Amino acid sequence: MMTKLDRRDFLIALAAMTLVVLSSNILVQYPFQHLGLDNYLTWGAFSYPFSFLVTDLSNRRFGPKGARRVVYAGFALAVVLSVILASPRIAIASGAAFLVAQLLDIQIFFRLRGHAWWMPPFVSSVISSGLDTAIFFSFAFYCGVVPGLGLTISDALGHAGIADQCIALPWTNLAVADYLVKLALAAIAIAPYGAVLKLMRSEAKHHHRTA
Repeated sequence: MMTKLDRRDFLIALAAMTLVVLSSNILVQYPFQHLGLDNYLTWGAFSYPFSFLVTDLSNRRFGPKGARRVVYAGFALAVVLSVILASPRIAIASGAAFLVAQLLDIQIFFRLRGHAWWMPPFVSSVISSGLDTAIFFSFAFYCGVVPGLGLTISDALGHAGIADQCIALPWTNLAVADYLVKLALAAIAIAPYGAVLKLMRSEAKHHHRTA
Protein backbone atom coordinates (compact mmCIF):
# COMPACT_ATOMS: atom_id res chain seq x y z
CA MET A 1 0.00 0.00 0.00
CA MET A 2 1.36 3.41 -0.97
CA THR A 3 2.03 5.91 1.80
CA LYS A 4 1.36 9.63 1.51
CA LEU A 5 5.05 10.13 0.68
CA ASP A 6 4.88 7.40 -1.98
CA ARG A 7 1.87 9.02 -3.62
CA ARG A 8 3.55 12.42 -3.63
CA ASP A 9 6.71 11.08 -5.24
CA PHE A 10 4.71 9.05 -7.77
CA LEU A 11 2.74 12.11 -8.87
CA ILE A 12 5.96 14.12 -9.19
CA ALA A 13 7.50 11.38 -11.35
CA LEU A 14 4.36 11.11 -13.48
CA ALA A 15 4.17 14.87 -14.02
CA ALA A 16 7.87 15.03 -14.90
CA MET A 17 7.60 12.13 -17.35
CA THR A 18 4.54 13.57 -19.09
CA LEU A 19 6.13 17.01 -19.37
CA VAL A 20 9.40 15.66 -20.80
CA VAL A 21 7.76 13.40 -23.41
CA LEU A 22 5.09 15.89 -24.47
CA SER A 23 7.53 18.78 -24.86
CA SER A 24 9.95 16.53 -26.77
CA ASN A 25 7.21 15.41 -29.19
CA ILE A 26 6.55 19.03 -30.02
CA LEU A 27 10.19 20.17 -30.11
CA VAL A 28 11.33 17.26 -32.32
CA GLN A 29 9.48 18.88 -35.23
CA TYR A 30 11.75 21.94 -35.09
CA PRO A 31 15.34 21.70 -36.38
CA PHE A 32 18.10 23.20 -34.21
CA GLN A 33 18.98 26.10 -36.51
CA HIS A 34 22.27 27.12 -34.94
CA LEU A 35 25.91 26.36 -35.74
CA GLY A 36 24.83 24.80 -39.05
CA LEU A 37 23.23 21.85 -37.24
CA ASP A 38 19.70 22.15 -38.65
CA ASN A 39 20.16 18.94 -40.69
CA TYR A 40 21.46 17.05 -37.67
CA LEU A 41 19.58 18.08 -34.56
CA THR A 42 16.11 19.03 -33.42
CA TRP A 43 15.26 20.80 -30.19
CA GLY A 44 13.73 17.57 -28.92
CA ALA A 45 17.19 16.00 -28.73
CA PHE A 46 17.93 18.13 -25.68
CA SER A 47 14.78 17.40 -23.70
CA TYR A 48 13.87 13.75 -24.35
CA PRO A 49 16.93 12.10 -22.71
CA PHE A 50 15.68 13.34 -19.36
CA SER A 51 12.85 10.80 -19.61
CA PHE A 52 15.45 8.12 -18.82
CA LEU A 53 16.54 10.08 -15.75
CA VAL A 54 12.92 10.12 -14.55
CA THR A 55 12.59 6.37 -15.19
CA ASP A 56 15.84 5.53 -13.40
CA LEU A 57 14.95 7.62 -10.34
CA SER A 58 11.51 6.00 -10.31
CA ASN A 59 13.18 2.59 -10.49
CA ARG A 60 15.42 3.44 -7.57
CA ARG A 61 12.52 4.92 -5.58
CA PHE A 62 9.75 2.40 -6.28
CA GLY A 63 11.50 -0.62 -7.83
CA PRO A 64 10.75 -2.10 -11.29
CA LYS A 65 7.01 -2.50 -10.67
CA GLY A 66 6.57 1.11 -9.58
CA ALA A 67 8.78 2.39 -12.39
CA ARG A 68 6.65 0.53 -14.94
CA ARG A 69 3.55 2.23 -13.49
CA VAL A 70 5.19 5.62 -14.06
CA VAL A 71 6.10 4.61 -17.63
CA TYR A 72 2.62 3.27 -18.48
CA ALA A 73 0.81 6.27 -17.00
CA GLY A 74 3.24 8.75 -18.55
CA PHE A 75 2.98 6.93 -21.88
CA ALA A 76 -0.83 7.18 -21.93
CA LEU A 77 -0.95 10.85 -20.97
CA ALA A 78 1.85 11.91 -23.29
CA VAL A 79 0.45 10.06 -26.32
CA VAL A 80 -3.05 11.51 -25.86
CA LEU A 81 -1.70 15.03 -25.46
CA SER A 82 0.75 14.58 -28.34
CA VAL A 83 -2.03 13.60 -30.75
CA ILE A 84 -3.64 16.95 -29.92
CA LEU A 85 -0.54 19.16 -29.76
CA ALA A 86 1.88 17.42 -32.17
CA SER A 87 0.58 14.95 -34.79
CA PRO A 88 -0.78 11.37 -34.79
CA ARG A 89 2.35 10.06 -36.56
CA ILE A 90 4.70 11.71 -34.07
CA ALA A 91 2.54 10.45 -31.21
CA ILE A 92 2.57 6.86 -32.52
CA ALA A 93 6.31 6.90 -33.20
CA SER A 94 7.04 8.42 -29.82
CA GLY A 95 4.70 6.09 -27.99
CA ALA A 96 6.14 2.93 -29.55
CA ALA A 97 9.76 4.04 -29.04
CA PHE A 98 9.07 5.29 -25.53
CA LEU A 99 7.31 2.15 -24.30
CA VAL A 100 9.84 -0.34 -25.70
CA ALA A 101 12.92 1.65 -24.67
CA GLN A 102 11.72 2.60 -21.19
CA LEU A 103 10.72 -0.97 -20.31
CA LEU A 104 14.15 -2.14 -21.51
CA ASP A 105 15.75 0.60 -19.40
CA ILE A 106 13.91 -0.65 -16.31
CA GLN A 107 15.10 -4.22 -16.85
CA ILE A 108 18.74 -3.26 -17.41
CA PHE A 109 18.71 -0.86 -14.45
CA PHE A 110 17.27 -3.55 -12.16
CA ARG A 111 19.91 -6.07 -13.17
CA LEU A 112 22.70 -3.57 -12.41
CA ARG A 113 21.36 -2.26 -9.08
CA GLY A 114 24.03 -4.11 -7.12
CA HIS A 115 26.88 -2.35 -8.93
CA ALA A 116 28.32 1.14 -8.41
CA TRP A 117 25.54 3.73 -7.98
CA TRP A 118 26.30 5.48 -11.28
CA MET A 119 26.40 2.33 -13.42
CA PRO A 120 22.67 1.39 -13.59
CA PRO A 121 21.44 4.79 -14.86
CA PHE A 122 24.31 5.27 -17.30
CA VAL A 123 24.41 1.81 -18.89
CA SER A 124 20.63 1.44 -19.06
CA SER A 125 20.29 4.87 -20.67
CA VAL A 126 23.04 4.23 -23.24
CA ILE A 127 21.48 0.97 -24.43
CA SER A 128 17.78 1.83 -24.27
CA SER A 129 18.18 5.30 -25.78
CA GLY A 130 19.82 3.72 -28.83
CA LEU A 131 16.76 1.55 -29.36
CA ASP A 132 14.48 4.51 -28.74
CA THR A 133 16.28 6.61 -31.36
CA ALA A 134 16.14 3.87 -34.00
CA ILE A 135 12.40 3.22 -33.54
CA PHE A 136 11.32 6.85 -33.30
CA PHE A 137 13.19 8.45 -36.19
CA SER A 138 12.64 5.59 -38.64
CA PHE A 139 8.87 5.75 -38.07
CA ALA A 140 8.41 9.49 -37.59
CA PHE A 141 10.35 10.88 -40.56
CA TYR A 142 10.88 8.10 -43.12
CA CYS A 143 8.80 9.09 -46.16
CA GLY A 144 9.78 6.31 -48.59
CA VAL A 145 8.20 2.94 -49.28
CA VAL A 146 8.68 0.48 -46.42
CA PRO A 147 10.61 -2.59 -47.70
CA GLY A 148 8.39 -5.66 -47.80
CA LEU A 149 5.23 -3.62 -47.25
CA GLY A 150 4.96 -1.87 -50.59
CA LEU A 151 3.44 1.18 -48.89
CA THR A 152 4.73 4.30 -47.24
CA ILE A 153 3.99 4.80 -43.55
CA SER A 154 1.56 7.56 -44.55
CA ASP A 155 -0.26 5.10 -46.83
CA ALA A 156 -0.47 2.52 -44.05
CA LEU A 157 -1.81 5.09 -41.61
CA GLY A 158 -4.30 6.24 -44.23
CA HIS A 159 -5.63 2.69 -44.57
CA ALA A 160 -6.14 2.72 -40.80
CA GLY A 161 -8.15 5.93 -41.07
CA ILE A 162 -5.37 8.20 -39.80
CA ALA A 163 -4.62 11.17 -42.04
CA ASP A 164 -0.89 11.79 -42.29
CA GLN A 165 1.55 13.94 -44.21
CA CYS A 166 5.17 12.92 -43.80
CA ILE A 167 7.57 15.58 -42.55
CA ALA A 168 10.57 15.22 -44.87
CA LEU A 169 13.53 15.62 -42.55
CA PRO A 170 16.99 13.98 -42.94
CA TRP A 171 16.06 11.34 -40.38
CA THR A 172 19.27 9.28 -40.53
CA ASN A 173 21.39 12.36 -39.80
CA LEU A 174 18.98 13.38 -37.08
CA ALA A 175 19.02 9.89 -35.54
CA VAL A 176 22.82 9.72 -35.34
CA ALA A 177 23.14 13.24 -33.91
CA ASP A 178 20.24 12.64 -31.53
CA TYR A 179 21.89 9.52 -30.15
CA LEU A 180 25.19 11.34 -29.64
CA VAL A 181 23.35 14.00 -27.65
CA LYS A 182 21.65 11.28 -25.62
CA LEU A 183 25.03 9.74 -24.82
CA ALA A 184 26.37 13.10 -23.67
CA LEU A 185 23.30 13.81 -21.56
CA ALA A 186 23.38 10.29 -20.09
CA ALA A 187 26.83 11.15 -18.72
CA ILE A 188 25.76 14.62 -17.57
CA ALA A 189 22.59 13.24 -15.92
CA ILE A 190 24.68 11.13 -13.53
CA ALA A 191 25.27 14.24 -11.39
CA PRO A 192 21.59 15.19 -10.87
CA TYR A 193 20.75 11.49 -10.47
CA GLY A 194 23.29 11.22 -7.66
CA ALA A 195 22.02 14.42 -6.02
CA VAL A 196 18.36 13.33 -6.10
CA LEU A 197 19.31 9.82 -4.95
CA LYS A 198 21.13 11.30 -1.94
CA LEU A 199 18.08 13.46 -1.16
CA MET A 200 15.75 10.47 -1.45
CA ARG A 201 17.88 8.40 0.91
CA SER A 202 18.09 11.24 3.42
CA GLU A 203 14.32 11.76 3.31
CA ALA A 204 13.70 8.04 3.70
CA LYS A 205 15.93 7.88 6.81
CA HIS A 206 14.15 10.89 8.29
CA HIS A 207 10.75 9.33 7.57
CA HIS A 208 11.74 6.07 9.30
CA ARG A 209 13.02 7.92 12.35
CA THR A 210 9.81 9.91 12.73
CA ALA A 211 7.42 7.06 11.85
